[in-house]
Parts: sequence; C-alpha cells; structure tokens
Amino acid sequence: MRQKNKTVRHLKNEKLEVVKPDFRGNKTVDGQFMNGTELYTPELSNVLRWKFSRNPQREEKKADRFVPRVTYGCDFVSSPEDMVVWLGHSSFFIRVNGVTFLTDPVLFDLPMLKRRVGLPCRPDKLTGIDYLLLSHGHRDHLDDRSIKTIFQHNPDLKALAPLQAGDLLRSAEPHLPYQEAGWYQKYDLTPEGIAIYFLPASHWHRRGAFDMNKVLWGSFLIKTPTMQLYFAGDTGYNGHFEEIESLFGPMDVCLMPVGAYRPSFLMQKSHLNPHEAVRAYNVLRGGAFIPMHYGTYDLSDEPAGEPVRLLEQIAAAGMVQGLRIPAIGEQVLLRDLV
Repeated sequence: MRQKNKTVRHLKNEKLEVVKPDFRGNKTVDGQFMNGTELYTPELSNVLRWKFSRNPQREEKKADRFVPRVTYGCDFVSSPEDMVVWLGHSSFFIRVNGVTFLTDPVLFDLPMLKRRVGLPCRPDKLTGIDYLLLSHGHRDHLDDRSIKTIFQHNPDLKALAPLQAGDLLRSAEPHLPYQEAGWYQKYDLTPEGIAIYFLPASHWHRRGAFDMNKVLWGSFLIKTPTMQLYFAGDTGYNGHFEEIESLFGPMDVCLMPVGAYRPSFLMQKSHLNPHEAVRAYNVLRGGAFIPMHYGTYDLSDEPAGEPVRLLEQIAAAGMVQGLRIPAIGEQVLLRDLV
C-alpha cells in the first residue's frame, strides 16, 4: 500500500502466534519500523546540540566516582537455582525452570566505549546458556564479539530476536540458529512450561549509514504458569506499558532501564529516567524492580551514580515497593522475589 507517496507495510513473522487481538503487525514506512504509529529518527540538530554544548552537570559528573559493585565468581553458572544475575548494562543471566537465558550480551569494551566495571567471571565461563534474548540492534546491546564468544562455548545456543535482525546475527555468527518475532508475538522455540513473548518498546535502530530503523526493537516477557518476568530493553516512556499490562496483568519481576537519560531533549524518546522507569513499573503492577542500563558504559550526561541515588530516594518516598539493586554477579533468587 502507498500513502502520500510512501510505501506502508505491516510486518510480522507469519509462522508465529500474535497475542494482541487485531494487531496487523509492525508498521513500516519506506522500510523503516515505527514506534506504533510514530516514525522516530533522532534529529541531527539535537545530536550536534548535545556534542557542542556544555553539560550543566559536567563538574558533578567529573567528581562522581560511582561504579557498580561486583561479586566475583562463576558459581551462578553451575547452580541449579532459578535466578537473575546482572552482568552489567542490559546483560542478565536468567534461569527459569532450569532454562537459562542471556539478555543483550555485551561483555567487552566497545569501539570508543570502554566498560567502566568488569564482569564477575570470564565470558568463556558463561556456559549452559540455552537462549539469547536480543532486544534490538544497537551496538551496546547486540555485540558481535560477545555473541561469537557465547556461541563458541554454548553450541546448542539459539537466539530470539526482533524482525529483520537476521542479517546482523548471520554477520556476528553464521551458525547461530535464531528466530525473529514482531511485537505481541510468541516464539515457538522454547520448551514446554515457558513462553517467551516479544513486546513493544519505544526506541529506534541504527548501526550504519544506511540502516535507520531497518531492524525492529522491543522488550521480552518470560512467562511460566507461576511467574512473569519482564525485560524492558531500551525504551522511552510510551503507552505500550499500559497495553502490556492489559494483556498480561501484573509482572512479578521487572528489569528496567534507568540510565542514559540526559540531556532529555535527545534521550527522552528512547530512554527512561528513574522516575519514568518507576512509573512504568507501577503501570505494570510490578513486584520486584531490578534496574539496569546504568554504571557500565558512559553514554550520557548524568553523573554515573545519579540513577541509583534517585531510585533510593524514590523508594524512600514509598513509590517503588520492590526495589532491588544487586551487585554485578550477585545471585538474586527468583524464589525470594515471587
């Protein structure tokens, strides 16, 4: 279909179930995915404004020496317990019903972007991984070296990814099996007793000069008969949280991004600040709130420790009941959260 000289299509994986009634698929305009009905492209003028303006928190950021705590060791890899282990940034080791997931694995320094804090154990020690959950294609979430390393030491690994992510995955590791899904679709590669849904996020995509919004982005729900764990991916605040809650009800565990939100004129449509993350969590009627996307890489203008300080203030005011701020490598047992 063409609309005002633009090609409009709705895409989904035709082989997978769609769980939202009357959802036609993800809307694209001239091949670019949209945030629902809005096409979002970060404006170059805002990027230049950020790069060439003085950060009003410059001195505060410079003086802030915060780095996340690290609990060293690989005991969580061999433990039989169901758990969540933060590995830094948006990378989590998650075991549910004995099945192990790794979200957005970025385990090394990135080009021009070094990790500010290490891993609890060497990447090659992360074994027994069944599935990669890849929320989107930005380089701080889909890292070729990390994917190659994990696949090398987990030969039965499969990836669950967004629509049109296949070329990125084949480039990273040609032999990695994967399945793509659109929003509100249920992957069919998971074992009985665990359902994985790809759900909306408010974000965007770009890795190169000519691929703006060519790959979808989103969030994940890991669902069992007794628990719902939500991984929000990268997202701004939008109406998708209400839609997710209306379809699935309360979330027992919410892994929520809380960093890279300043300057707001550039970041607001694609990242959550701590107040927005708590608002989303409350819309989702969340149980445990575990923050991510802070402290590991320097991506924005806020001081490194500000997200944690704000979360602690918000919790002290009674606005988030289930806040857990684990160290990198700390085992957070699901039986203690649900």
